[in-house]
Amino acid sequence: MTTLDRTTFPLTGTTRPAVAVRVINAIANLLRAWKNRRAVYRLGAMTDWELADIGLTRGDLHVAWREPFGVDPTTTLGTLAEARAVQAMRDATERAARQVC
Repeated sequence: MTTLDRTTFPLTGTTRPAVAVRVINAIANLLRAWKNRRAVYRLGAMTDWELADIGLTRGDLHVAWREPFGVDPTTTLGTLAEARAVQAMRDATERAARQVC
């Protein structure tokens, strides 16, 4: 831990994040969310087939677009795609188990 990460207040004896570091992190997160939001808008130009190749649907894009501005929409898309992949794996496993019996 560096002195840039934490500032010690001598009167209280506690350690708190430096204000400058918190402001810089907030700005960096906002810029990252803005950049990723633009990328999600570009995904809207893809066909449904292309979206399916990366594990998404057009509905997933609409869910991500409805997120508040400060929220990174790519995390929402990642969660939706991962959940769909897990469900597909479960379905495949269940189909294989039914074929054996």
